[in-house]
Amino acid sequence: MFLFFLLPILTLAIMSLQSGDFFNGFVFTWNVGNYSRGISLYSEQYLHAIEYGGAATIVALLVAYPAAYWIAFHAGPRKSSYLLAVLLPFFVSFVIRTLSWGVLLADDGPLFGPLKSAQLLPLDFRVLATPVAVTGGLAYTFFPFMLLPVYASLEKIDRGLIESAQDLYANRFEVLRRVIIPLSLPGVFAGVLLTGIPAIADYVNQDLLGGVGTTMVGRVIERQFEVSLNYPLAAALAFVFMLGLLATLLLYQRIFGTEQIMGD
Repeated sequence: MFLFFLLPILTLAIMSLQSGDFFNGFVFTWNVGNYSRGISLYSEQYLHAIEYGGAATIVALLVAYPAAYWIAFHAGPRKSSYLLAVLLPFFVSFVIRTLSWGVLLADDGPLFGPLKSAQLLPLDFRVLATPVAVTGGLAYTFFPFMLLPVYASLEKIDRGLIESAQDLYANRFEVLRRVIIPLSLPGVFAGVLLTGIPAIADYVNQDLLGGVGTTMVGRVIERQFEVSLNYPLAAALAFVFMLGLLATLLLYQRIFGTEQIMGD
């Protein structure tokens, strides 16, 4: 645990308090200015990450829950086949799938090109390089991380409880609202965490599907590390980001409790 978790975090924290440059070397000087500078310069990118990641999580949930519900309760003996069919595209490289979305959402691509030619859309209509494209790409990328825990939670529901509710003259909506949704919340909570955290931290989707005005903090950190070579600032940005996610997880656990999340 120390070698693979605590040591990298400690190294990141120490690096974030250093001064200097890549060519002359970095020196530990308790330089907390890296934090204030990073927050003041890139607060908008932090907000973009939260907005796009949060929206993508909601979209993934709205799509994954009905799909998982149908597979769990209506797919019969072909559940495994339908799960495989849903997950099959995700065996393809993440970058290739994201590039494919870029081709599909291009201004004159196969989706919008014919609609513009038929004058069903204005010529200046565009989705690529907008928050919509980034949010959609994130939701699609992390869709399995929402579908699988929700499906597992639905599959574990005792069918006898549903039959008992129906015997008490509950209609389908009441069964869904009073029995199925409450019992599936542990899977929903797990899906939100597994989808939201990597979506907020992602920068590849923004890089390939977004534009200048959609930059997320993950992209800024990557540029500071690999292009600007400003390791202390990059480390400070990453550490603030990590602390924010950790605070969210602790708040989440305090509100819902570990037992609720784990389904115990």
